[in-house]
This record gives sequence, C-alpha cells and structure tokens, in this order.
Amino acid sequence: MSQTHMLAKIRKLLAKAEDPAASPEESETYTAKAAQLIADYGIDAALLSADDPGSDRVADRVVGLDAPYARDKAQLLCDIANRLRCQAVLRTRPVAQGPTEHSVHLFGHESDLTRTDLLFTSLLMQSTHRLAQTPVPPWEHKAAFRRSWQAGFRMSVSRRLAEAESRAQTQATGRTSHDGRSTGLVLADRSSEVAQALRDAYPTAGRARARSLSGSGMREGYLAGEVADLGGTRLRGCRTPIASTEAAPPGTAGPPRGATP
Repeated sequence: MSQTHMLAKIRKLLAKAEDPAASPEESETYTAKAAQLIADYGIDAALLSADDPGSDRVADRVVGLDAPYARDKAQLLCDIANRLRCQAVLRTRPVAQGPTEHSVHLFGHESDLTRTDLLFTSLLMQSTHRLAQTPVPPWEHKAAFRRSWQAGFRMSVSRRLAEAESRAQTQATGRTSHDGRSTGLVLADRSSEVAQALRDAYPTAGRARARSLSGSGMREGYLAGEVADLGGTRLRGCRTPIASTEAAPPGTAGPPRGATP
C-alpha cells in the first residue's frame, strides 16, 4: 500500500470513528485500527527514506495556539510530537494587555510531522468537543477542573500512542533497508539527525517546570482519552502552521522550555 493510500485509509477510518451514529464500541474499533496504521505508516516512511536519501528530509514548523487553554493545547501537541519521533519546544510570549501567547516549534522528518499534524488535528477537535460536554462539579473551579481533565486526556493518549508505536516497531523487526540497516538502526539514525538539528537551533533550551493542577477532572479526561480517535484532517483551535528555519529541543517527559525568538 502506498503512503498516499495509507493516509487516505486512515482518514476514512477516523471519519467513521467520529460519526455521531457510531456506537462507543465501533468508535473504539476504528480508533485502534487507525492508530496502528499511523504507526505502521511511520515505519514504512522511515525505511523508504533510508533507501532514497533526501526523500524525507528533516523539517520544522511553528504552530500558534489560541485561547482558551492555549498552554494545555500546546502540551497535547508536544506529547503527540514526542511519541511520533518529533521534537517540540513550548514557547511563550508575554502580552502587555491580554493572555500570554503560546506556540510550539516542531522539528522532525517530514513524514513524522505529517503524522503529528494528523493526530493533533483530530485529538484537539475531540478533546474540545468532549470537554464541552463534560459537566463541571458545582463545587469545582471551572478552569481548574478543565485543565486537570485535559491533563488526564493527554496521559491516556500518550500511553496509547506509545503502545501503537512499540507494536509497529516490533512487527518490523525483521525488515531492513537496502543497505542492510535494521529498522531499529534506521529509526535511531533518524532520531540522531533530529537531535543534532535541535541542538544547533536551541543550544541553551531547558525543560519546562511541571505544572501543579488542583482540579478533579483528570480521571474523566483519562477515560475520554481511552476512546479518542487518533487522527483527522483539519486543525481547529490553533493557527495554521508556518514554515521556519528553527529547530526544537526534546521533551520526552513533557514539553521543554525554549527562549522566545
């Protein structure tokens, strides 16, 4: 199956999963299949590029996130990017009058950036929709509850993506590139390319401080993430990604903090 056909199949599965007429069980089935195809797509793209150097170059893009909950949306994007072998830096810019502006600088191979866009698009839509339908307990502060809900959603999605990526890599253990490199070695080489580029662009970036969340919505958010659809076609709630020449530092356990350009 070509990469174009695989992406088309993924989008069809996700459209079925997002259909309001689908039962929770049907949606979960479509979601699981889509997640695995996305992981398989990443392996296929990596091996194809190993045989055709320059066909899947390291690239970057910046995504600006809009209020409300811009930082929570940014953290979701960072988590997805890290799971799909991209790197991300969370950037903030204070505004004299208005909320702090948040953006995420993504860096990775073009195929992995495509996967990240696909997943973030869908998950952002789903989390926004599900969160709007989740009642806030009368004794709870609305913003605190919703931030903790989104944290639980991110945790669940991150776990599911890690499992799908691990399965895809395990299933591809016997596959090699034309020059004899194993799948694991090809992926390691690609990660090294990304890491070197981000060090060149953000040599002094550090890791973000852990956030302290007081709301009680984490469990409900986690459960929502368990049945979330893992892809989509449009980006809502964030500005259109724009090309850039910068790189982004890693954030395996959370989005790193970089200096605002």
